Amino acid sequence: MPETLLIIEDETLLGNELARHFQREHWEVTLATTAAEARRCLFDNQLDPLVVLSDMSLPDGNGLDLLADARKAAIHSEWVLLTGYGSVPDSVRALHLGAHEFLEKPCDRDRLDLVVAGAARSARAQRRLDQQQREGSARYTPEAMYGNSQANRQVRELLERLARAPFSTLLIMGETGSGKGLAARILHHTGARADGPMVQLNCAALPRELIESELFGHEAGAFTGARSRHRGLFEQADGGTLFLDEIGELDPDLQAKLLMAIEERYIRRLGGDREISINVQVIAATHRNLAEHVRDERFRADLYHRLSVFQIELPPLRERPEDLDELVPAFVAEFNAKAGRRVREIPPHIMTRLKAHHWPGNVRELRNVIERSVLLSEHGTFSAQWLQLGPPPTAAEFPNRPGAPSTPHICLPLDGSLALDDMDRRVIEAALEQHDYNVSATARALRTTRETLRYRMQKYQLQRQSG
Repeated sequence: MPETLLIIEDETLLGNELARHFQREHWEVTLATTAAEARRCLFDNQLDPLVVLSDMSLPDGNGLDLLADARKAAIHSEWVLLTGYGSVPDSVRALHLGAHEFLEKPCDRDRLDLVVAGAARSARAQRRLDQQQREGSARYTPEAMYGNSQANRQVRELLERLARAPFSTLLIMGETGSGKGLAARILHHTGARADGPMVQLNCAALPRELIESELFGHEAGAFTGARSRHRGLFEQADGGTLFLDEIGELDPDLQAKLLMAIEERYIRRLGGDREISINVQVIAATHRNLAEHVRDERFRADLYHRLSVFQIELPPLRERPEDLDELVPAFVAEFNAKAGRRVREIPPHIMTRLKAHHWPGNVRELRNVIERSVLLSEHGTFSAQWLQLGPPPTAAEFPNRPGAPSTPHICLPLDGSLALDDMDRRVIEAALEQHDYNVSATARALRTTRETLRYRMQKYQLQRQSG
């Protein structure tokens, strides 16, 4: 489908020549010869051009004034301005108004093609971001946190209240898969920064060196392989929200730098000597008990207290099985729409089976189960064939339930919600706690050597708990 290019040029021969040229380049071209005609196209006829190629000097106006009025009217086109005489004040004003490029006539045709193509790419990217922002604002509301249990209603009410509060930092706590990312998006899209960007970093997914560069950016030559300047996530999130998932895994040295960035509201790129002001709302999330980590000196107390001015704790799914009455139909409808399925009926025995499951992977595990069952269904009735939940749980499987034996157990989701290292860490941590962090006893229980266990403890930063 051709994209629209608006050419504003009072020289008839040049305007027609440019129109024919860009039509051959598969643009849908509209030509205006005066400022008044261009205003009718943009404001009265609501033409939405991807790119505007405008002369600066027009018989009845100025291209910069047109650009300023278009910005006020929220017309998000990229502008390329042409002028027969360049001046520093005009070029400065053009850049201040957000013009893509400011070119002097006569302009080489190949150069003009490159500039217009670059403006088109920039406009398409901006429109994609605007579309994602609109979709996010419509999708991420407190009502997206499905469930009518008392615990879930309290979470929704807290999200609604916090969306109206101009907080700078917030901490979301909850088990893996409980919806921490969804809660963060709801807070962003319903808050005062909804028009700004939201960027995300999983602190457990990258090594320390890469996380520092991702957060704060770097200058060219800051380290081996840094061939060009990189704007970090703090800069990218300016005016919006930075979501730091799994904040409990952040290296202690980076915790100090993060605290300084939050407190001082400026950063410095790696290898840079200039302070860059930032205006960012930070939402952090963790599945760990950060208060215990602070006591064990595994997390900075000052950063914890700065992040936890506002807190949200998401309850695990096993504590609110009544919420499945809303969650299951919602996920079935979602995957019906995505895959073109027509699963309409959910038999009572299926719901009973789902409510009896322990859901160690929480809502994420449930969503994966529903996706698999809907995609593999052949009829309009939800089938138990693809649930693959195993036999109904008994008290012996879950030591935290009433009537469970004293033998220690650990439950791990096998739905892909946990990486292998995360499972390894959880097993070792549980064994260490069971044996009061006695390395020899823990190594015997895990049937490994003390050296191997110490290596894993160092790798996962598992330290002896203070008394």
